[in-house]
Amino acid sequence: MYKYILFDLDGTLTDSAEGIVNSVLYALKKKGIKESDRAKLHAFVGPPLMDSFMKYYGMTEEEARGMVPLYREYFEPKGWAENCVYEGIPEVLEELRARGKHLLVATSKPELYAKKILEHFGLTQYFERIRGASMDEKLSRKEQVIACVIEEVGAEHAKEMVMVGDREHDVNGARLNGLPCVGVLYGYGSREELETAGAADICPTVKELPEHL
Repeated sequence: MYKYILFDLDGTLTDSAEGIVNSVLYALKKKGIKESDRAKLHAFVGPPLMDSFMKYYGMTEEEARGMVPLYREYFEPKGWAENCVYEGIPEVLEELRARGKHLLVATSKPELYAKKILEHFGLTQYFERIRGASMDEKLSRKEQVIACVIEEVGAEHAKEMVMVGDREHDVNGARLNGLPCVGVLYGYGSREELETAGAADICPTVKELPEHL
């Protein structure tokens, strides 16, 4: 049914929670904010970084923007590598490619880091395009990144595209561009979150992805 498949990165291709949580904790500590609940910070996996600082710590846009360089002080040297590929993902990507699917990445993570992570884990070979946020955060929202992918591939192919992601931001970003989204439950979003956002389909496991696409 779908010919072009856009994948989210964090919580969909890789389990990046450890590095993201450690980076957030580092940034908060640098600002004198104590946080002992690591599980709470799993909410930072996926959404744009500034949005999460504003939503969960009541920061203004200016304050949240100031947290980004602090976050990167930890993330750039080691946080990006505190990460692992979900079991079965390479096999799924191989199968989809064998079926003639065009695979792409659309992530809210800065594109520079996304490419570095995918190269590190040997996944770059599967994707025709890897698109992410800009380092200055001016292009960071999922709908913006998806729009860039659509423009590059060609709007005439939009009816053959689907987004795959684990959070409501993936579903909403896809919808704003007229695309359906398959929500995955092995990441960091719940079934309730994905269904409420309007996911076209829900996939429980990595192994089941091909049949949902």
